[in-house]
Amino acid sequence: MQNWILIIEVLYLLIVIAVCIRIIYDTNSTVKTLAYLLLTVFIPIIGILFYFAFGINYRKRELYSKKLISDDNLWNRIKENITSYSAQTYYKADESDRPNKNLAKYLSNSMSPLTAGNAARLLINGEEKFPAVIQALEEAIDHIHIEYYIYENDKIGKTIEEILIRKAKQGVTVRFIYDDFGSKGIRKNIAVRLRNAGVETHPFYKISFFRMVNHMNYRNHRKIIIIDGRKAFVGGINVSDKYINESASANKLFWRDTHLMIEGPGVFYLQYLFICDWNFCSGKALENLKHYFPDEHRNKQPGDKIVQIAASGPDSVNPTILYSLLYAVYQAEKEILITTPYFIPDQSLMDALIVAALAGVSVQLLVPEKSDSRLVALAASSYYDELLAAGVKIFFYQDGFVHAKTLVVDKKIAVVGTANMDVRSFDLNFEVNAIVYDDELGTSLANVFYSDIKDANLLDVTEWSNRAITRKFFEKTARLVSPLL
Repeated sequence: MQNWILIIEVLYLLIVIAVCIRIIYDTNSTVKTLAYLLLTVFIPIIGILFYFAFGINYRKRELYSKKLISDDNLWNRIKENITSYSAQTYYKADESDRPNKNLAKYLSNSMSPLTAGNAARLLINGEEKFPAVIQALEEAIDHIHIEYYIYENDKIGKTIEEILIRKAKQGVTVRFIYDDFGSKGIRKNIAVRLRNAGVETHPFYKISFFRMVNHMNYRNHRKIIIIDGRKAFVGGINVSDKYINESASANKLFWRDTHLMIEGPGVFYLQYLFICDWNFCSGKALENLKHYFPDEHRNKQPGDKIVQIAASGPDSVNPTILYSLLYAVYQAEKEILITTPYFIPDQSLMDALIVAALAGVSVQLLVPEKSDSRLVALAASSYYDELLAAGVKIFFYQDGFVHAKTLVVDKKIAVVGTANMDVRSFDLNFEVNAIVYDDELGTSLANVFYSDIKDANLLDVTEWSNRAITRKFFEKTARLVSPLL
């Protein structure tokens, strides 16, 4: 009996060594590597299972290719055209209105064109977003593309469902992507009814029993609507009644969130992302791609905003959203305003914010006082001491739950999107942010931030440093696994 125990112990030791070697070889981030090594060594069996469930580096094993064109020569010509188009857009703009050159060039090299002639409108909370969405859906004449992380079987979900079904019966092509984890509540009702009514409907990265955990880990967190290739919506607001505060009961939590409506050529890259996701989900590539990118944008300009899109996910070669945020932060001369429900930054973003604050830039961060995840809240709190020491102002939102994901730099760069300021959004989820280079919209988004902090408490440095030792211990413990959250 003792011999068998010894054999099992030796085998387990060999397995642990093999897994540790794989972690070191396969994980790029030093912090993540240490976290996974700690789990594997100090939590028997469970640590190994956790690594294989959540830790495999899918950036090295692209989940799917974003290339819509299989011909490499044609693909390279398209990339050259995007670079040329972006450069023309940059130099045609008045010198005072030109965006940060390095940021714009980086994103154009990532296939996202710098586009002028856009209209962009902020939509605050579901009270503003959903009426605008409903009106735009009703006006659709050719196609509707809709993609959501969370779509619920509730009042607003059914309202949009009815419109999609009616438009499909009128001859409008409707394609619908829902995340199979975030929107699991519609699998057997709304998704079925849409499919039966002629709406082309597919789950993103369908969860199956044998691949359940990995599929749950890499989710499509995007919220995109594109109508006729001319109008698009993107931001933090999912399709759910909880985002609508007008009809809120006394016991209903107030949700503060921000969305953006875009009209003009800035819609094109959102369309491109949707088609990429659609080809992956449906298993059948869309044909006649030119149809979905109408030429009339070149002759008709809905507005005067310069727009660019940043998108990334486990399929990306680089963490494009993280890099775009870093470029924006390092561009700041006066002010950085960040709103996020989940703040678990990687070291590069922490360094950027600390350097900016120490250089005299006013860095302000708005987060919810109470998170919907205790572990995430503890991990986030562990970063506040360093930020406060550098002079960053941190506000705890009081009037409900702030779910907006926004960044404003010097009232010139406005970012509205789906990505939180956390490692999951930068590395694991499929995300998308819209970047508007415009003083007017930047000022408007800054004013939204100023309004929000009226319903927030400024974190007092002395009071925060005197919090309980046990609280500090749990924060530091949670930080150890923060790269895995």
